[in-house]
Amino acid sequence: MPTGAQLFVETLLQAGIRELFTLVGDHLNEVLSRADAAGIRIIDMRHESGVTHAADVVARQRRRPAVSLVTGGPGHTNSLTGIATAYLIGSPLVAVSGAAPAAGAGRQLFQVIDQVGMAAPVVKWAAQAGNPAQVPYLLGRAFAEATAGRMGPVHLSVPADVFEGATDRPLPAPQLLPPPELAPAPNEIEKALDLLQAAERPVVIAGSGVWWADAGAELREFLARTRLPHYSLALGRGAVPDSFRYSMGYADPALNRAVTRAFPEADLVLVLGKRIDSRLTLGGPRLFSPEARFLQIDIHAPELGHTRPLELGICAGLKAALRMMNEAARERRWPDRKRWLARLRRYRRDWLAQLERHASDSGAPIHPAAFFFELKRHLPPCLYAWDGGEFVHWGRAILPANRPGGWVRLGPLATIGAGLPNAIGLQIANPRRRVLMITGDGSLGFYLAELDTLVRHRLPVVVIVGNDGAWGVERELQSAVYGTTVGCELRRSRYDRVMQAFGGKAERITRLEQIGPAVQRAFASGEPYLLNVEIRPARSPFSEWVIQRKKAAGAANR
Repeated sequence: MPTGAQLFVETLLQAGIRELFTLVGDHLNEVLSRADAAGIRIIDMRHESGVTHAADVVARQRRRPAVSLVTGGPGHTNSLTGIATAYLIGSPLVAVSGAAPAAGAGRQLFQVIDQVGMAAPVVKWAAQAGNPAQVPYLLGRAFAEATAGRMGPVHLSVPADVFEGATDRPLPAPQLLPPPELAPAPNEIEKALDLLQAAERPVVIAGSGVWWADAGAELREFLARTRLPHYSLALGRGAVPDSFRYSMGYADPALNRAVTRAFPEADLVLVLGKRIDSRLTLGGPRLFSPEARFLQIDIHAPELGHTRPLELGICAGLKAALRMMNEAARERRWPDRKRWLARLRRYRRDWLAQLERHASDSGAPIHPAAFFFELKRHLPPCLYAWDGGEFVHWGRAILPANRPGGWVRLGPLATIGAGLPNAIGLQIANPRRRVLMITGDGSLGFYLAELDTLVRHRLPVVVIVGNDGAWGVERELQSAVYGTTVGCELRRSRYDRVMQAFGGKAERITRLEQIGPAVQRAFASGEPYLLNVEIRPARSPFSEWVIQRKKAAGAANR
């Protein structure tokens, strides 16, 4: 008779799962042994939250479920931050936790806690297997729930004795069917095109929905046909490259001041697969004209008009919607909008010139802006895993997004430190592509031991850490608002030596002229490689934006 562990592994294989992200524990020994024997790749990591972060990024990259497997009790509680991150991003992570034997339920066993109840607020669906026969059905149900509608994480707890027990009557897994393509009504498409055609100063803001729908090609065709200016955010960065003639860069006002000039002038805003959230000031007058009309297309109906009234809201999959829009747009004559496009391009050039002025300082320690402009000159094509931090924000403002799926961020939960496990997932999902992780010294500390994971699994991620001996964002916010800082100082630790101690390659950079050769050596090595860059404290555009908002809010409350 098959065991619960055997049924679990068979169901994974039927669902196309070929990797398990895990951290070993007593509850998992049976299932890990079975998975390894079946040829499933075991990516064992150093922290359970790192496990769920890495699996989440693989799910994002492949647009289908990936599986994390952690032990129960503290392994489960550690994993919750990664699960919550996936929840706010809408990533189809299947998060499985072992658990204490079910036979002893209610007897104060070791590592017993309500795992389903703890996970429930940050998943679409959660359950616990009560016996081995339920395992294939519940795991199959987990895959179905993760991919239905707006995707998101799910949780399944499996007690150790359920993995170890046997059954001769397993419940079959539900059939996994591709999600239906939700198409808009033709009259909605015609109305949307009427509004876009009549607008004098339209803009398009594209978010993660473009990536999830794999609609980059359709969006690019639509922009080329209609000559609409395009800004991007989140997983939408790079779906249409920043180098495309109608792309105007980041839609984030904290990192692209061009939009603080462009968006208030727009008379029509088309939002594709993006929440009108705090990044877009909830669509409010701090960034958009009160008279501007908004069109929004999203697969998740509750997002439509959630924070700003819409001229038109369409609940639909973006790929289907853009295909229909492209078909209908062929029959129309579109204005050239040369003046509007020229103005937006001028705003973009002006902002780049501001950043370049910061970079003109070639002294030591290195100014972050100077570092990133020099890095930009030497970088080969690569995928980015961005962490949090003052240094990182300079890079997000300066480096372009030109590769679909190549701009992996922390997500709406802003899970600082997740950049390193994210980079692990990014490299696993893209084994033939270069991966660059960019982090600050504070952020790197959260999952520092995952450098060991890079080395053990021979993942050739290049890690750049900007080392200014501080929690940079909080240092800038506190000093600007309170005139002093508390708890913001760190040591300028030798993270290059830490990487070498784990068995990886590393260098320390203190001068601008070292950057190009070091970057070339790092990518040419084919090994995990860390560049520890000594930088000076420098307030980023992100912190400037936040400080301005805090001061404005304080003045309004006085």
